[in-house]
Amino acid sequence: MKTTDVYERYFEGECEYNGRTRRAAAVKLTAESDSGTIKYTVSVNFFPHDSADDYAISYDAYFEDVIFEGKGRRSKKKEEKYLADMTEAADGIAREHGGLIFWDKPLIDERRG
Repeated sequence: MKTTDVYERYFEGECEYNGRTRRAAAVKLTAESDSGTIKYTVSVNFFPHDSADDYAISYDAYFEDVIFEGKGRRSKKKEEKYLADMTEAADGIAREHGGLIFWDKPLIDERRG
């Protein structure tokens, strides 16, 4: 199976999880392909971000949602659509776990794969 992070960016956020305050969120769109099938997943990982240089990701507050799974392969056209829908999916994941993502406050430049 081949896994590719199509998009990744860290944003300010807030979430109380496992007795710990989280002040940032790593948001990803990931593609996994194998034998003619493709799966796209949106994930949100809330992490403490206790200081401006603290990017220590903790994986206990990691949540994901599969937004597409089926026959096919990666395509730029599909990925542009999934990128457009990603913020809504990530917001839903965050809300489900009592968190917020501040999209207008990115902490790093976006990474595309």
